[in-house]
Amino acid sequence: MNIRTSRAVLTACATAGLLLCGSGVATAHVSVAAPDAAQGGYTVLTFKVPTESETAGTTRLEVTLPNLKSARTEPIPGWTSQVVKDPSTGEATSVTWTADPGVSVGPGQFQQFALSAGPLPETETVSFDTVQTYSDGEVVAWNQQPGADGAEPDKPAPSLTLSAAAAPGDAHGAAAAADTAVDATDSTARWLGGIGLLLGALGAALGLGATIRSRRS
Repeated sequence: MNIRTSRAVLTACATAGLLLCGSGVATAHVSVAAPDAAQGGYTVLTFKVPTESETAGTTRLEVTLPNLKSARTEPIPGWTSQVVKDPSTGEATSVTWTADPGVSVGPGQFQQFALSAGPLPETETVSFDTVQTYSDGEVVAWNQQPGADGAEPDKPAPSLTLSAAAAPGDAHGAAAAADTAVDATDSTARWLGGIGLLLGALGAALGLGATIRSRRS
């Protein structure tokens, strides 16, 4: 009975260990975040790049872009960036960050790379094929898409779910509402200002009357 119980405990521990390991690998994937990303809109894409290697550091990151009209990198000390554009259209097709000599994202560390970009594609999702290079020459391509059953691949491409684009009428309505609010605020300010002037004049008149009465007395 004790032997069976021990085996059951060992099996449970092994299973839990495998699950934890699997979870650790999943969180080590290169990912992209942009909470306000919308179809056709502009946003700041933040690529989170962990170093999975235990002996080498990340020294280069190349991200494929979906032909964006605008792509601007944020300066990172110790790193240089380059945005590649299509000569015929001027649209950004990729961006590369390269570490200066002696600089890297070491084992057990991660780095965030920010990119102001847009307009985003008019699609529900957008993915960014990414290539991560290590200081020992290892190259990892994060470019796989989920399977037909929705299962996550080993090297998934960083991807975003985009919210629906705002309708032109909605934007016009929001602008009109803002104008109305400004007009109402201005009217209220003028009204209060008029009352203030009236009270001030009344106070001055009362003060003058009191002064005259005091002199007569």
